[in-house]
Amino acid sequence: MIEKLKQDLATGTISRRTFMAGALAMGATVSSASLLVGEAHAMAPQKGGTLRIGFTQGSTSDTFDPATFNNDFMLATGYAVFNTLVELAPDGSGQPDLAESYEASADAKTWTFRLRDEATFSDGKKVTAADVIASIRHHLGENSKSAAKPLLKSIEDIKADGDNTVVFTLTEGNADFPLIFNDYHLGIRPAQADGTIDPDTMIGTGGYVVESFEAGVRAVLKRRDDYWKKGRAHIDRVEILTIADPAARMNALLTGEVDLIDRPDLKTVHMLKRNPNVKLHTQDGTLHYVMPMHSDTAPFDDNNVRLALKNAINRQEFVDKVLKGYGKVGNDQPIASSMQFYNDQLAPRAFDPEKAKYHLKQAGLDTLNVKLHTAENAFGGAVDASLLFSETAKAAGINIEVVREPADGYWSNVWLKKPFCTSYWGGRPTADLMFTTAYAAGADWNESRFNHERFNELLVKARAELDTETRRNMYFEMQQIVSDEGSTIIPAFGQYVSAMTKRVHMPEKVTQLWDLDGMRFIERWWVS
Repeated sequence: MIEKLKQDLATGTISRRTFMAGALAMGATVSSASLLVGEAHAMAPQKGGTLRIGFTQGSTSDTFDPATFNNDFMLATGYAVFNTLVELAPDGSGQPDLAESYEASADAKTWTFRLRDEATFSDGKKVTAADVIASIRHHLGENSKSAAKPLLKSIEDIKADGDNTVVFTLTEGNADFPLIFNDYHLGIRPAQADGTIDPDTMIGTGGYVVESFEAGVRAVLKRRDDYWKKGRAHIDRVEILTIADPAARMNALLTGEVDLIDRPDLKTVHMLKRNPNVKLHTQDGTLHYVMPMHSDTAPFDDNNVRLALKNAINRQEFVDKVLKGYGKVGNDQPIASSMQFYNDQLAPRAFDPEKAKYHLKQAGLDTLNVKLHTAENAFGGAVDASLLFSETAKAAGINIEVVREPADGYWSNVWLKKPFCTSYWGGRPTADLMFTTAYAAGADWNESRFNHERFNELLVKARAELDTETRRNMYFEMQQIVSDEGSTIIPAFGQYVSAMTKRVHMPEKVTQLWDLDGMRFIERWWVS
């Protein structure tokens, strides 16, 4: 009850006098109640201060071209500097951001977005429909390699209806269409005279402007005094550093070099728990760890080989030893149990060396030799996970050579390029967006090059289906296909874990789609 009183005082629901009366009634002394008042005020958003962040990811190849965003350093920076039309709320629903409102036609094929009158870029220019159209078309160009391109491919036409309204016409109905615009690639940039955007521009509508930027090393952001969105962008100055080494990242937090780190080493997280000035933040969500195999490359083009590998990994060991219990066993499909249309009828695949041997035999093999490319930058514990997999696979006659790649450049030199590697996904807000981004034939981020005729057919049909039960059945079948015939091993879903000093504060409820409040923490959190 005391915590509830503190929250009510922080949000202004009750007065200080009412809080004191309630605390005293619960047995608190006057002095202790006064201390609780101070704690409650710290819970309320405060303006000012500096937040220094130590991120695992960040690459020297990073640019401000939104089509290239592929790591947390740029996600966090992008959300701080640029707004999207829609943002994801803590309950998983889409909420208007740059858009004031949106509505669909009866068949969900025409969507009308109305922009906020008060929204401006950091150079003072008002946001217009032309800016939105130019920003979206940047990802739809013929030569675009943006991961958002497959999410937008159903757009048949975009047009302005005056300066403040954008109308999207789709080739097919899509009830999830607004949620696409939460995607971090789709921050709005100013349009140029020729109807394009400057992909390298740092002029955005967000609460922060870029003071300095060194790709893969450091970014410094400064709060806009004229930010149009009320109740957001509390911190004066934000410094983001790439600290790929987990030990160095933890030391930076403990020594006060940074205030917040993502992905602390779970093997040593107990050391952080012992520090009275540090707190851990954990959140469930759609995070999952993957080992994609190129389905068009031997030996992974044989599903029996893929099934052999899927049965040769000890998933519970992955959760216990790599995630230190911060997660649960996965079943080779990417839809989280918290999501709508999750197939709860798929039993987790157990570690079964004999079944793995059976599938090798079906593939005409007695043994299998493969290389698994990995780096700690893929996800915390990726190297250990690969070595554990190598050990358990031996019982099935499978020899996995673990190839340790350099952390810098992993996402540009290894991921999507090597036929068998480690990776992770923060997930997407809907089953359609997850499948469309990473499993649809031809998608730029289809990391396993999965191409299944029935799956592709269902993906299109389910997206346009308005009957919930019919749609549910389709997504259940798609999960079954990916689990049994897909070319991605998904051993586990994990909790997001971050660590921070006690001067860092956040709302009571945060978005659980991705780490750190859906990576919008720079705008939503504050420091004391």
